Amino acid sequence: MSSAWLSDLTAWLSANPGWLSLALFSTAFIESLAIAGILVPGVAFLFTISVMAAQIDMPLMTVLAWAWLGAVSGDTVSFAIGRLFQGRLASVWPLSRYPEHIRKAEIFFHLHGGKSVIIGRFVGPLRPIIPLVAGALLMPWRRFLAFNIGSAIGWAPAYILPGYLVGGALASELQPPAHVYLVTGISLATLAAIYLVIFRFQLGLGDNSRLYLWLQRKMAQYETTHRFWRLYSNERPAKESEFPLASLMLAFGAFALFILWSQLATMTDVIKPFDQLAMLWFSELRQPLLDAPAIAATLLGDPPVLIAAALLACLALAFRGHYAAAVHIFSAAILTIFLVWGLKHAIGSVRPDQVMNPPSSGAFPSGHTTGITVLVTMLASFIAAETHTRKRWQTYILFSLPLIPVAISRLYLGVHWFSDIVGGLLLGLAITGATRASFSRFDRVPISLDVFSVSAALAWLSFCGGYIWLMWSEAIHHYAPAL
Repeated sequence: MSSAWLSDLTAWLSANPGWLSLALFSTAFIESLAIAGILVPGVAFLFTISVMAAQIDMPLMTVLAWAWLGAVSGDTVSFAIGRLFQGRLASVWPLSRYPEHIRKAEIFFHLHGGKSVIIGRFVGPLRPIIPLVAGALLMPWRRFLAFNIGSAIGWAPAYILPGYLVGGALASELQPPAHVYLVTGISLATLAAIYLVIFRFQLGLGDNSRLYLWLQRKMAQYETTHRFWRLYSNERPAKESEFPLASLMLAFGAFALFILWSQLATMTDVIKPFDQLAMLWFSELRQPLLDAPAIAATLLGDPPVLIAAALLACLALAFRGHYAAAVHIFSAAILTIFLVWGLKHAIGSVRPDQVMNPPSSGAFPSGHTTGITVLVTMLASFIAAETHTRKRWQTYILFSLPLIPVAISRLYLGVHWFSDIVGGLLLGLAITGATRASFSRFDRVPISLDVFSVSAALAWLSFCGGYIWLMWSEAIHHYAPAL
């Protein structure tokens, strides 16, 4: 009896999808509305509605669009209310019942400025209060709308996709491949071990480490090496004489590993058995439910998307007067394109035969993995450079996460071997390390976040959304499984 009403409700929603769209919009609206978002368990409601949307086969993009529109509208109304009651928030009912929330939101806004609208979107209790406070403190309308619209683009997938995937799994009775938990557990443990080793190694090369100080003394003993050390040392007052040892070691170490790995992958059969095993595992995992997020992830690694990110970053930096940074980012993009194209054609590694229309270029190294690695690690390096040395690892971990779904999507869709992914990762790290090491001698002033940087980021996110929308049908056909 308990499941009968759910079946009836699902059937009714299938016949009346407009009501589910209204429910999505209304829930996202209330979740983002001042004070109401605190009282209503919007996250739980959004999860439930997303499950239902997947079960009645509502298109994912439609679900995301309604949730995005509701979130933008809720924050906009909250901002307007803040403008209306500026200076009187703590005395107007029902706002007067939550003075502590308003006080914390005001402190948060004064601390982070316009960025608080983006950060607050993902922070539970502050989510419905930040737009209210932003309006009360007279944040400009145009600036607020830019932050509001852009942050909702990232908010909608984060809150909708989990429920939608669960609903799709329930509807399709998804069966995972054999040993899925064992393979997943070992993969995650290995990834965690690699992260810990890499970042602990990088921390050990800081300007206060024993190795750094020992090498500094050795380099000072000879005029040639001392001149080289001084040439690439940072001239910024806060980082005076800081030599980019970690970046240089990353460049040399990753490039050396890339050469070794490329020889093992393309000239011997040592890695081939594992390549075949990994490809078999992903082919068994292939399900219509997982195709959509995999295709979306792989489209984010397409050359137009990555080139657009590089060009927008160069324009934003050049407009602010950071010409050296813009030149180095542009050079990293050109170097990535040239190396990937040249290596693919020179090596000519054969791709797997898992899709109907595999790319015509060689498989090794993975261009998508190389490109996304350079993008996220370059971004992480510029942000980490403005933080304390001991906290930089947090930035690298956070901003390196997007490369994981892009890399995995290439394996899942069957267009790359495991060795291609590792090769692309190592090549990307080598390019980033060399670029950051070269930039260190031009790093004279801090690069802070401002409206131009945020505008460039929002423009890129909009480009990503439009690109995925335009290329979706073609990508589904392109990555269709081979029969």
